[in-house]
Amino acid sequence: MVGSYVQLLARRYKGKLDQDADDFINYAVDGAARMQNMINDLLTYSRVGTRSKPFVSAGIESVLSRALMNLQVAIAEKGAVVSHDPLPTLTCDETQLTQLFQNLVGNAVKFQDKSRGAPVVKIGAVLRDREWVFSVRDNGIGIEPQYLERIFHIFERLHRDSDYPGTGIGLALCMKIVERHGGRIWVESEPGQGSTFLFTIPDR
Repeated sequence: MVGSYVQLLARRYKGKLDQDADDFINYAVDGAARMQNMINDLLTYSRVGTRSKPFVSAGIESVLSRALMNLQVAIAEKGAVVSHDPLPTLTCDETQLTQLFQNLVGNAVKFQDKSRGAPVVKIGAVLRDREWVFSVRDNGIGIEPQYLERIFHIFERLHRDSDYPGTGIGLALCMKIVERHGGRIWVESEPGQGSTFLFTIPDR
């Protein structure tokens, strides 16, 4: 309701008041949109355990394909190159793993280091000690060492919204999904050298 009314103000009174009024209305419109995005992300986060689907046998290559289909506009806009190794079939919640890959690949495309050209993302998977270790490697901006654990905390953002938009919930959601599947998630990174996000899923 708040968003609808401030958008109505923007349409009806833009240019009819002074510049300060236009600026204030624009701030309100942007703030309402950010709040709606945050509420939607919080609902998704809260439903990981309460509205989840039963685990079924699923080919992870098909899961990844759905995630990449959802990201096709962002991938095309950035000219990103996404490739993957052969991926296994696992017992999992297909919808949640699609969201997991969508968040991780989406971040790899978004946090681009323009000095290193277009985003290059590589997804891999190896079986170790009865669990699959997945990796999502990029050539992006990288992460400072002191933030490698903090980025998985809810609302933890390292950049201004004007530089890289988001709510700070995406990686916390990834952690919650991985933990529901009995795995763990972490990141290896150096500033300016890209990042590799890794997570495990038991070989059920």
